[in-house]
Formats: sequence, structure tokens, C-alpha cells
Amino acid sequence: MTTTDQADNIAAWRGHDLVDGTGAKIGSISDIYADEDTGQPEWIAVSTGLFGTKVSFVPLAGATPQGNEMVSRWTRDQVKDAPRAEADGRLSQEEEAALYQHYGMAYGESRSGSGLPEGTVGHDTSGPTTDSAMTRSEEELRVGTTRQEAGRVRLRKWVETEHVSTSVPVTREEIRVGREPITDANIDRATAGPDISGEEHEVTLYEERAVAEKVTVPKERIRLDKTVVTDEERVEGEIRKERVEVDGDVDPTIAGA
Repeated sequence: MTTTDQADNIAAWRGHDLVDGTGAKIGSISDIYADEDTGQPEWIAVSTGLFGTKVSFVPLAGATPQGNEMVSRWTRDQVKDAPRAEADGRLSQEEEAALYQHYGMAYGESRSGSGLPEGTVGHDTSGPTTDSAMTRSEEELRVGTTRQEAGRVRLRKWVETEHVSTSVPVTREEIRVGREPITDANIDRATAGPDISGEEHEVTLYEERAVAEKVTVPKERIRLDKTVVTDEERVEGEIRKERVEVDGDVDPTIAGA
């Protein structure tokens, strides 16, 4: 494939999504910036932000097509934190140097025929050549907690009628008829009335009756108190790891390092 064909092929990805290795969307590819000396594609301009109003620059190195998306070797957070550069069709040496430093790539003002800074050793067969190293990444399972409603407890009281029976002592008055002889001590009271007459004498009798009065008496206070109980829950997930192996005539002790 000629340089022109390669540039046209990469330029066709304008408008497609750029994602990172985890599948997280970085943004939409708005433009491809080429090296001024070699004319080869070197930077991907990605529209990011809530409404795609920001433009971030991502090295084309290591980006590979996957379906309708372009997968970048750089993470979404790395792109988000990249230095800002004007999307005016070209990158100044200062802007490019800052971007290369952010992405951990060596930078030189003189360019190589590959469109990348001088000092590149070897070439990549799966994409644009970067440097002599390969980054191995792996996913980590990071766990935390989230607070959610687990239930509700409500205090409710109602009126219940109960039959109560008890005893209380009561008193009453009764009549007893008593007779006493006439003596010198009571002769005056005995003869105070007429000698012979009709007469009535009335005595009022009293008795106690049991009565009940209901009064409301506070008995106890009931409240709801919350306590925190700590349990342990096991969290499981699958993570991916990149493995690197060396093919070719290499010292086995070095290859396994």
C-alpha cells in the first residue's frame, strides 16, 4: 500500500468512534493530522466533551480498526488529560512536544521517513511504528460500596380493649334490735314521754357501692434506634490481562525476563 493509499484509508475513519482497550468511548474522530515532513498520518483529532466541542489529540500509533470503531492503545483518561492544542489543521512543534511528553513518547524536531520522531528502532507490523517497546496492560478489579435503601421500619400503635375484673371491699349498715331494762340510770329518759302513746322511730341505713373510674397513665416509651452492622460480601469479576511473548532468535533467559 502506498503512502497516499494509507493516508486515504485512515482518513476514511473520520466520523467513527475512537475507543480504548476496555471499549470505553474516547470520542468521535474529527480529523487526521499528518506529519509535515513525510505526509504520513500521525495524530488523531478526537471530538470530546458533552457536546463534542473539545478536541483532543491522540497518537495514531497503535490504533487498530475493530468493526466500525478505531481502538486506541491509550486510555480515555489519558486522552482526557492530554495538553490542549488548537485544532487549526496543524500542530506546532511546542504543541507536538507537549503531546509526545504526555503520552510518554520520545520527540525530536527532525522527522524520520515513517512520520514519527527519530530514534525509532524496528517497525510495527500491526500498525504505525512507534518505538522499540510494547506496553502490556491488564485490568484490575476495583471494588467499593454504594448506599441504597434496604427497607423501612415503622412504629404504629392501636387501641385494644381488655376486660378487667378486680375486687374491692365495701361496707353497709344493718339494724340490730337491742333491749335494756329500766334502771335508775335511764329512768328519766324512759319516762320523758307520755305514759301511753303511739310512736314511730326511723333510722337511715348507709352502704358503700363499688365504683370504677378510668384514667390514662403513661407506662413506657418505645423508640426505634439504628445500629450499623458490618458484614462481608464477596465480589467477583473477570479481568483481562495482556501477555507478551517473544518469537525469533532471542536468548531464552532474556525472553523470559
